[in-house]
Amino acid sequence: MFLIGTDIGTSSTKTVITDEKGHIISSDVRQYGILEPSPSWAEQYPDVWLEAVKRTIRNSLEKGKIKPEQVAAICISGLYGGSGVPLDKDMEVVRPCMIWMDRRSGKVCERLQEEIDTDKLFEITENGIDSYFGYTKLLWMKENEPELWEKTELFLPPNQYVIYQLTGQIVMDITAAGNLGGLFDMKRGTWSEDMSRILKIPLSKMPKKLLKPYEIAGKLSKEAASWLGLSEGIPVCAGCVDCLSSTLAAGVTGPGESVAVLATSLNWGVIHSDPPPDPMYITMPYVTDQPGIRYTYGGMSTAGALTKWFSEQFSPGQWGLGEMKRIPFDKLEEAAVKVPPGCEGLLVLPYFMGERCPIWDSRAKGVILGLSLKHSGAHVYRAILEAVGYGMRHMIENFEGDIGISRGCKLVGGGSSSKLWNQILSDITGKTIVQMGEGVEAPYGDAFLAAYSVGICENFSHMKEWETKGKTIFPAEEPSQLYNNYFEIYKHLYYAIKEDMHRLAELS
Repeated sequence: MFLIGTDIGTSSTKTVITDEKGHIISSDVRQYGILEPSPSWAEQYPDVWLEAVKRTIRNSLEKGKIKPEQVAAICISGLYGGSGVPLDKDMEVVRPCMIWMDRRSGKVCERLQEEIDTDKLFEITENGIDSYFGYTKLLWMKENEPELWEKTELFLPPNQYVIYQLTGQIVMDITAAGNLGGLFDMKRGTWSEDMSRILKIPLSKMPKKLLKPYEIAGKLSKEAASWLGLSEGIPVCAGCVDCLSSTLAAGVTGPGESVAVLATSLNWGVIHSDPPPDPMYITMPYVTDQPGIRYTYGGMSTAGALTKWFSEQFSPGQWGLGEMKRIPFDKLEEAAVKVPPGCEGLLVLPYFMGERCPIWDSRAKGVILGLSLKHSGAHVYRAILEAVGYGMRHMIENFEGDIGISRGCKLVGGGSSSKLWNQILSDITGKTIVQMGEGVEAPYGDAFLAAYSVGICENFSHMKEWETKGKTIFPAEEPSQLYNNYFEIYKHLYYAIKEDMHRLAELS
């Protein structure tokens, strides 16, 4: 029998099909864009996700020459959907989904800091106040789009919207509920009536049925089966937020290990059992069946999004100078590897969509410092890669003092395929990095959850047998010493120009 794992990411949807032992049989990916109607706004229409799921599953089945009756189960994870997809009484989409990257609710957050008991918020939800969290986006919609708010009967995360389309069942997994922030009681594992009352967000707009990621949400409908080329009645499990399925894919099933997910953003997190020490971090339930296990992480707002931006915006095709719509990443890396560490005096602040941990500033802006006529596009590109390393180190410094971690770190996600970037991350952070094998990404973790949901894998320890071994990367001494000096400038720079960043944000 075969398992289907599909991840709805921020910039692409990917499906993998594995056998019962975790061997990848086939895969397919479909890319798409983000709507940015204003600076620091980010939206997506859910029909784009649904179409990508249909196509990648069908294509994967065709590539693997897999018959419908050979598929045992499906699991779908998704990007953190921010507000979630707003749906009316007929389950029609009211407006685009404000995804995690959207930062428009900054003013709402400032008001909440003054009006509510932030200690109580943290005690119940184990999370804080920031425009990253979905509940602040819900309040923005309530205040700025009252007609659409009244029309909205229900908000569904991206993967659960697709699951509804596939099964007709309305559910929400507990990782998405926890990541929404504001409304989820982490200790009790359910919605909080107290926080609903304090925030004035009715729980009637949230799915009533909360499931663990590996629980069955429903079965494939006849119509959906025809879309996908599968058999009616195949179990579809609830899934999770995709950074968690990526972490599971790396073989992390219990407390004590750290994993970096290098994709559109960068998430760096640890698995633990005690409540987090303060609201600097983001916390949600983990995907395994152990009670009380949490995933706490720091997240950068942009990582792979920056390399994509550079590839597209600085391509000759953008000015009608050539046919290329983007510069291929392999060509960019080929040029950047020739640039010395530190890029000959160039430093980037990667706050192109505000920033999350550890500065939590939705009005932060991207900066390129030190430009001269000597610098080339390759210098700027490498400086972007290094900026993500500095951001990762900035998070790790705080984690080490508060939660404690091991020296090593596993690395997963699409960006982990870059040999240069992996070495840069190791050199800047001083961590030994284990680059997981090809295909070890969120869809692979989803496939394991699908296997667990139907009893093909009897416990989560079997993930160790599935885990694809990768390469170990050690920090090099000489560049690490240089990066230490750059990192001090990196940390100082933000605070030195923070007020000017905010003024620019107001002007835009």
